[in-house]
Amino acid sequence: MKIFIKGTVQGVGFRPTVYRVAKTLDLKGYVLNKGSNVEIGIKENGEKEEFLDSLTKELPPLASIDEIEIKDEPVIGYEDFEIINSSKGERTSVTPVDTAICEECVRELFDEDNRRYLYPFINCTSCGARFSVIENVPYDRGNTAMRDFKMCRECLAEYTNPLDRRFHAQTTSCPACGPKYTLYARDKGIEVLEEKKNLIESFARLIDEGAIGIAKSWGGMHIICKFDQAKRLRKLYGRPAKPFAVMFRDLSAIDKYADLEEEEERLLTSAQRPIVLLDKKSLDLEDISPGLGNIGVYLPYSGFHHVLFHYMGSEGIIMTSANVSGEPMVIRNDDAFLLKADYFLLHNRKIVNRIDDSVVRCYEGRKLFLRKSRGFVPTAIKVPYKDRILSLGAGENVSFSISKGGNLYTSQYIGNTFHYPTLAFLESSKEQMMELLGLSMDKIDAIGVDMHPRYSTRRYGKKLSEEFSIELVEVQHHWAHVASLQLDAGVVETVALTLDGTGYGTDGKAWGGEILHSSYHSFERIGSLEEIPLIGGDAAIKDPQRIVFAIFSLLGRDTVTTYFVDEKEAEVMEKLMKRAPKTSSFGRVLDALSCYLGICQRMTYDGEPAMKLEKYLTRGEPNYEFNTNVESKDRKIVRTLPLFDQLADYGSVSTEKKKADLAYSFVFALIKEMVEIAADACVSNDISCIGITGGVSYDVPIVKMTEALVKDKGLRFLTHDKIPNGDEGISIGQNVIVGHLRNRS
Repeated sequence: MKIFIKGTVQGVGFRPTVYRVAKTLDLKGYVLNKGSNVEIGIKENGEKEEFLDSLTKELPPLASIDEIEIKDEPVIGYEDFEIINSSKGERTSVTPVDTAICEECVRELFDEDNRRYLYPFINCTSCGARFSVIENVPYDRGNTAMRDFKMCRECLAEYTNPLDRRFHAQTTSCPACGPKYTLYARDKGIEVLEEKKNLIESFARLIDEGAIGIAKSWGGMHIICKFDQAKRLRKLYGRPAKPFAVMFRDLSAIDKYADLEEEEERLLTSAQRPIVLLDKKSLDLEDISPGLGNIGVYLPYSGFHHVLFHYMGSEGIIMTSANVSGEPMVIRNDDAFLLKADYFLLHNRKIVNRIDDSVVRCYEGRKLFLRKSRGFVPTAIKVPYKDRILSLGAGENVSFSISKGGNLYTSQYIGNTFHYPTLAFLESSKEQMMELLGLSMDKIDAIGVDMHPRYSTRRYGKKLSEEFSIELVEVQHHWAHVASLQLDAGVVETVALTLDGTGYGTDGKAWGGEILHSSYHSFERIGSLEEIPLIGGDAAIKDPQRIVFAIFSLLGRDTVTTYFVDEKEAEVMEKLMKRAPKTSSFGRVLDALSCYLGICQRMTYDGEPAMKLEKYLTRGEPNYEFNTNVESKDRKIVRTLPLFDQLADYGSVSTEKKKADLAYSFVFALIKEMVEIAADACVSNDISCIGITGGVSYDVPIVKMTEALVKDKGLRFLTHDKIPNGDEGISIGQNVIVGHLRNRS
């Protein structure tokens, strides 16, 4: 009898578990990795039900079974049960994700009598680096970055002992045979510092003394410093206000600085160890996330992190991605020295797959992924089509997706592909993912891309399409957002508020405040916000004062006094406005509101004005009346200009309370009108749910408003949980749309 198992079954201690269960039941046969799956052979007709029942009960923590196939084929030989060499076979899944080191490894790490005492690369079959080190499947040491490190006698003894928890742990190592750190100092011409007994101890002391350091981790490198070095770090990297991630020693340290709910605590301590957005309760973090009401925090997930805090006096440190602005996180040691830092702590294990820290926000039992990467990727989502589709996402916050055999696999976070190094990262990651899945471009059935003519991903998809004669399908940006929400929520049709910055519309204009009636086969734009001019195009996104000027100019109000410009500047802007592109973007309305209220008048990082406005929406109350106005054309158009007119009528913003209440009342009026239009469409089309998606749907006060208004209508509310709300989820929406269009009956 042969048993074929598909799922997360490689690199997670699955074969050793099979071995132990089989030995307990006195079965004869074998287990091996085959392709990306596992094959089990049981001699004669062993008790398969008892075997499978025991195996299911004793699954390792990181393993999961998607499919079991049993074939009545004879197994010849084998007088015992063995783990045998891997073989080639079908590739129906990719490698397991990187996960935090387990509690047993942490105990060993701080056991002075253990040979891995304070060893930063400690791991076992239940934890550690996986995706970041693998080059190919099957998941054997020779296919990982660990092949460069030959196991010593003691590690090999553990690796071959069925009773040891490192039995067949492919990344096992120790101080005698594994990777090592080296410490460098910039002020000594990047020379290697004198060897110490523990270089992490030296690095920790330097950080405590005020140094800025770069340290190599599993999937990339981090910039590390104390909180009081935030301003120096900002100056070094030209990041005047962008929030930094913070790693804390433990939960009690987090609790001093941020509000911590039970749901957030579970996520912070999970095996995935993402960065979690928490509400700040300490002014000590203001320099870390200026003007924001929240902070991104996470806990140690590698042996290195635990050892660092063991030696460090600080209970929390800035630990943010080490990269040039807009480019991918650094993974090569030589490239680290191109970045600005005082010290560099670098190890000699190759990072095969770059993978950023995941960033999550909790909302009513759901996970809103701002960045889905380490710990969560790559994993598969079931889809109802077998086509092999490559979808390439949008322009910024990109991921790509590949479907094969009814599964949809999404890449790690890629980033902003307007920068060439990031596009190159996308191309190399795509090749790696296809290798893991056993695919080549000549086997791809279709390629899904965004409609925007300037997106690098679209140009890349078009090039592949022409080179390999593959069907190219353009998918409208906001439809892809809704389709990703549909897949996430398990519905085939919905009406959704699709709210973001900007996306290319079917009419060639910049959309972003849309109400769409969507299925997987088509969509209808049933409503949107009023279009407003972007003076100077993209320049208006960085300078929302231009948007405010355009709004008050169209309202016929005195822009010189209302809007802090002199007459000469006003004259130039009036001329530029005549040929300015227009947008229905909800994000741009939030930017204008934030600017007008004096909250943020210049964007220094993506989404900054709207993000800083959120703090006021959280505190605000609906104490001011705003009357909405809707025009009926080819769609329902919610007018935004009259709301700004009413806003100006409320006079100067004299207090923080008034600012918060005006912001809340303004946004609530917009959302209420959009929900009204969406609800009418639900009645007309016999639909029972309204969703929210797009970058604005990370804004918790706006999501709460929407949910309450939808439920007041007696309708089901949809938002994200497993698929990112923002543009990282676009490739998933593209893929599922292309898959359904190709299989339309």
